[in-house]
Amino acid sequence: MQNKTVIAELSDKGQRLDKCLAVHLPEFSRSRLQQLIAQGCVASGVATITDAACKVKPGDTYIISLPEIVSSELRAVPIELTIVFEDKHLLVIDKPAGLTVHPAPGHTNDTLVNALLAHCGDSLSGIGGVMRPGIVHRIDKDTSGLLVVAKHDEAHRSLAAQLADRTLSREYLAVVKGVPKPPSGAVEGAIARSKTNRKKMAVVKSGGKAAKTYYKTQEVLGDYALLLCTLESGRTHQIRVHMTHIGHPIVGDPVYGRKLKTIDFPRQALHAARLTLIHPATGKRMEFLSEIPQDIEQLLATLRGS
Repeated sequence: MQNKTVIAELSDKGQRLDKCLAVHLPEFSRSRLQQLIAQGCVASGVATITDAACKVKPGDTYIISLPEIVSSELRAVPIELTIVFEDKHLLVIDKPAGLTVHPAPGHTNDTLVNALLAHCGDSLSGIGGVMRPGIVHRIDKDTSGLLVVAKHDEAHRSLAAQLADRTLSREYLAVVKGVPKPPSGAVEGAIARSKTNRKKMAVVKSGGKAAKTYYKTQEVLGDYALLLCTLESGRTHQIRVHMTHIGHPIVGDPVYGRKLKTIDFPRQALHAARLTLIHPATGKRMEFLSEIPQDIEQLLATLRGS
């Protein structure tokens, strides 16, 4: 078991313990430190402290006992991955359509997480005390394209903060029914679980989480259009919900595109094409691109010829 020592400074006077420790131990997220405190892993003198809100005094010494990283209960399964970038801190994956990101009922051993556990092996140092990859943002099962994965807590914390302040940016290509007017703009509307169908999300007038999607028409394809969509926020099904909300559902969307029937396509024609981030260790700005997959290329060719 590894120990960390923190001595409270004058500037820490009156601070909550978890906040003080987060300042002195930036490699740990505040939530991870709260977890350690609750587990009795923090002591001052001979007293174990389990209250994250207790106030610190200058000169107080805290010993943080870090438990061994435990193995994930998830199964490592060798599934072929397209890895765009990898080092000891993170990976960037070009996910194919049809691959689920997280294990869920019906998908327990055939997900991206299972594949990453097999691929990374001992290079994972653990997220939240568990030997597992840190999924920073999700992509729906039938959406293709780029996503970033953290290998350890510090990288995960940095990338999550970038996602929150929009330093980490994501651009998607979407084929939609109709041609938006104006050809570029923003869709803004809070998103929450639908009251009529709990499997769907919806734009709501009150409650929900604020969401904003920028779009720009890249090509007009008769009664359809190819859009470039940029997320200001990252809500569940955000682009799919927002595009349907303005009357331009994504082609092939089996959930949100039923009322406005589109050309037959086996999945939602949505692709995460560009990912930009700041490397959590080097501070270098990095940009990754993913070409439009063959199925969407064929869809575009069909629409161009119609």
